[in-house]
Amino acid sequence: MFFHPLHIPKISPPVEFTFPFHYIPHPLCLIAAQQVFDYLEHQQDFQHDFGIHHHVDGVNVGKMFGVLIVENTKRQIGFLAAFSGKLANTQTLPFFVPPIVNITHEESFYRQSEQVLNEYNMLITSVENDENYQNLLAELAKKTNKMQAELADLKTTMKTAKAERDAQRAEAHHAMTAQEYETLCEQLKIESLRLQYRYKQCGKQWRTAIDELQQKINIHTSHIQSLKNTRKQKSEQLQYEIFSHYTFLNAHGERKSLNEIFNDIPPSGAGECAAPKLLNYAYEHGYKPRAMAEFWWGQSPKSQIRKHKHFYPACKTKCEPILGHMLQGLQVEKNPILTELAEEKTVKILFDDDDIVVINKPAGMLSVPGNVDAESAFTYLQKIYTEGIFIVHRLDMATSGIMVFAKNKNSCARMQQQFSERSIKKRYIAILQGIIPGNEGSISLPLRPDFDNRPQQMVCSEHGKPSFTSWKVIERTATTTKVHLYPHTGRTHQLRVHASHHAGLNAPIVGDDLYGTKSDRLYLHAEYIEFNHPTTNKRVHFQCSPEF
Repeated sequence: MFFHPLHIPKISPPVEFTFPFHYIPHPLCLIAAQQVFDYLEHQQDFQHDFGIHHHVDGVNVGKMFGVLIVENTKRQIGFLAAFSGKLANTQTLPFFVPPIVNITHEESFYRQSEQVLNEYNMLITSVENDENYQNLLAELAKKTNKMQAELADLKTTMKTAKAERDAQRAEAHHAMTAQEYETLCEQLKIESLRLQYRYKQCGKQWRTAIDELQQKINIHTSHIQSLKNTRKQKSEQLQYEIFSHYTFLNAHGERKSLNEIFNDIPPSGAGECAAPKLLNYAYEHGYKPRAMAEFWWGQSPKSQIRKHKHFYPACKTKCEPILGHMLQGLQVEKNPILTELAEEKTVKILFDDDDIVVINKPAGMLSVPGNVDAESAFTYLQKIYTEGIFIVHRLDMATSGIMVFAKNKNSCARMQQQFSERSIKKRYIAILQGIIPGNEGSISLPLRPDFDNRPQQMVCSEHGKPSFTSWKVIERTATTTKVHLYPHTGRTHQLRVHASHHAGLNAPIVGDDLYGTKSDRLYLHAEYIEFNHPTTNKRVHFQCSPEF
């Protein structure tokens, strides 16, 4: 039912299974995906507006799908398909493998526990809306307001009386004898003490009345809090039970639950992505996984970058721990990034004096040391300049081009100050996948990290930091546009997001594996930089053409 045969005799499955977090889809995955494309375009099994041919207001009208190339017990090659989360408000649809756990089934433990939680919600609402309780709250608010008003009036009276007493003392100081003046001051002091006593007594009386009222209210609030604590406890029990039911096989036949896979509370939606669904179904039904790929179908979300029919790696936060277990027992490709980092690359020195070094960093080299044991531009220069080298700024590993390093602390501080003041001019050159309208313009988007899918960035009007880029078209081909990009801010992945996002140029940089489609390299190069020399303060510039 869910196994879809592939009759492609000339294409053999890969020997190693796809590394799911950085890959180029295998030809069999492309063929399988095309069959899913055809199904989605012509199916009559469900109704869902993906917003492909028109804009749809809503959250995530598009959907992530996945295909898994498998070999059945008869050694036939076929594929399984799945979607992430729900589609058309359901977890189960024809053509696609079922979820790990169908918690929405009417007789499921989830539905039963959900009913209990709903009953607690109704009971809490009933107690909170109790007429006696609401009357007590209204009376408390009324008395509190009256107390504050009366005490405020007394404060004003005390302040006015004090001013009058001060005036009396000043007037009497020279008009009375010492004895008369002392008597007057004693009378004024008694008057002040009377007002203070009146203020304290008023406050005490009000607080007594309010405390009596608050004790009656506390009986209700304690009951409400007790109900909420019980509801929270039952909710946590339900959550733990859900995580216990989500169990995942690996190629060794070992099964682990979400509670066992995650050291902390699993993130929302863990286990609902396409990849875990596909692998689990394959293991349970005796299919041998050979390759996988995931793609987006439909309109992009407003914040993230998802292109219709584009392939994407598995998500990090939810899927990386799960797939780390599920792929055990399979021969999996090595992480291509680690392979790329292991390759020897040459750094070209463009300029060198007593204060700075300007280089051309090759694509695929880290700017500074990372979490892996690999050569970086910084460690490369450390071997040459043993007296010291200092980091001024960074480029993405995939980006090639000009970088500036300092050779002493003073030069480093002066260069970093220019970066922070945005007085340094930079120009990048990029090839975009697609033909963009217009010849020049600017992009302004608020960016922040996508915490569920690091290191990707996302557009967020609430928490994002401003980012601004100018652009100008250099040339166009039948399928691509070459542009100059001028970043005026320095946010992580700024140019990549500005190029790909639908509110930007809506055309990913060629080879962008995070926001577009992986290729032989990322076609982004830092080709020009201009700044004040940290010692002479003279304006200097450097240019280095790309290899594309």
